[in-house]
Amino acid sequence: MTIRTRKLIGAVALLLLAFVWSMMGMVVAQFPLIANSGWLQAVYYVVVGMGWVLPAMPIVSWMLRPDREQQQG
Repeated sequence: MTIRTRKLIGAVALLLLAFVWSMMGMVVAQFPLIANSGWLQAVYYVVVGMGWVLPAMPIVSWMLRPDREQQQG
């Protein structure tokens, strides 16, 4: 698979990840335990806002892998 194809697939995967992550984050934020506490909401949104980076890292590293022809030559 060429790097160009991996970047296309990876970009779509990252957009899908961001969408699903944000939707799940908004749903969980409505739980009474979080919704009723201002401090807990602040901590929650910081953690969830930064948390999508961990699952995105393998996608980005896969996208940026060089082509096999570049590795051999």
